Amino acid sequence: MMTMWRCSRYLGRRRRSITTMADSRAAVGWSWWDHAEPLPKDPIKTVTDAFLSDPSPFKINLFVGTYRDAEGNPVVLDCVRKAAAKLAGCEFLDSISPEDTSKLVEECSKLAYGKDSGVVTEGRCAGIPALSGTGACRLFAELQRRFYPESKIYLPNPTWSNHHNIWRDAEVSRSTFRYYHPDTRRLHFQALMEDIKNAPSNSFFLLHPCAHNPTGIDPSAEQWEEISHVFKVKKHFPFFDMAYQGVATGDLERDARAIRIFLKDGHLLACAQSFSKIMGLYGHRVGCLSILCADDKQASIIKGQLNQIVSAMYSSPPVHGPLLVSTILNDPDLKAIWEEELKVMTDRFMTMRAALHRNLEALSSLSWEHIINQVGMFCFSGLSPKQVEQLRKDFQIYMPNNGRISMAGVTIKNVEYLANAIHKVTRSTH
Repeated sequence: MMTMWRCSRYLGRRRRSITTMADSRAAVGWSWWDHAEPLPKDPIKTVTDAFLSDPSPFKINLFVGTYRDAEGNPVVLDCVRKAAAKLAGCEFLDSISPEDTSKLVEECSKLAYGKDSGVVTEGRCAGIPALSGTGACRLFAELQRRFYPESKIYLPNPTWSNHHNIWRDAEVSRSTFRYYHPDTRRLHFQALMEDIKNAPSNSFFLLHPCAHNPTGIDPSAEQWEEISHVFKVKKHFPFFDMAYQGVATGDLERDARAIRIFLKDGHLLACAQSFSKIMGLYGHRVGCLSILCADDKQASIIKGQLNQIVSAMYSSPPVHGPLLVSTILNDPDLKAIWEEELKVMTDRFMTMRAALHRNLEALSSLSWEHIINQVGMFCFSGLSPKQVEQLRKDFQIYMPNNGRISMAGVTIKNVEYLANAIHKVTRSTH
């Protein structure tokens, strides 16, 4: 009885103490999240919001990161429609099956490393579906943090801005290596090689194998061979982020050339793949992370580590998107349709580059050769933030502050207007 009485007194005091604390916190306006600071506005979202709120019928969206047709409308690829029809009636109640996962990873590996590559048939590839390219990068960043916590990741300057966010949030130190020469508007190859050579041995490097984002500038085959050689000497680890395979040249095999060169030279490497842009599946978040290992035993260990990371992070990937991709890649007819559609996309980008270049050359005394020398979805225009702001203010043309133009937003109807506007802002600021 005495014990119960003492317990009751303690609980009573405890309740009063908690109540007093809550009252005290309320009295001083205390809140759990008072110490959280507002973040700077995301620059792309800021541009998007400004574009959407602009009532002008002549406004142009040049920041869009997904494919648009010649009229500027979103496109559902025919191969995707046909794959969706094949999946019609399926009940997506469970997570994606191990069999479908294996099919997806195997076909993704064939795209990256070659259908006849030994790394696929020998079981040396540890692959796992990911939440598009962003998710694949994040998984690799977490793996790097776990097993090489003292190592940096070297990112090209410039690169896709989210690369910095991904490795920062994974608590991996970041550094950069020179890539783009703003004066020549070309690859700064000599500086790139110097930075690779001067980095500590056994460093991690992120490389864009094709259609570099944001510059649209890729090394030549000979330059990739030189880069691979230095990586071999310095024992660096190459991590390829491949979001645009097939959109640089219209040829899936050619756009994987950089990876094949590193593979031929005997590198162990990793690759993030995304189907957001190249299959028009941005909202489905379909990607793959693959890591080449010394042997099948090591591959099994690394795959287990990746599965553990996924289990704690988001448990399992979506079902419908990966099944769409797997269906297309495993069906020869659908894959052939997809390859033709990739060529159509690439041809449209090239046509718009040529049209923009032609119109600018007719108006301006400046050189615009870089527009047709670059490849892929993006054109690194060389416009300054001040010029970009003037385009928004005076011409309702919206793009990121770094001057990156999405060629998906350029059409036959607006290219003359765009060229005239660029000419006016560059003429007035030179």
